Amino acid sequence: NRKRIPAFSPFLYQYRNLVERFFSKLKHFRAVATRYDKRADNYLASVQLASIRIWLRHKESVT
Repeated sequence: NRKRIPAFSPFLYQYRNLVERFFSKLKHFRAVATRYDKRADNYLASVQLASIRIWLRHKESVT
């Protein structure tokens, strides 16, 4: 029995689901999943490139 029911917001849950699905897609890129880059700025650049590819793939399927 729970004495206190956790707060639930459908609005926040929708965006949490969106973020979790994005990270799942991001981990399909091998360089991002295994973190080949040693420097943080290089890793950030590879994450940004992977994000752009995901975004372009999404835009292509919508149009």
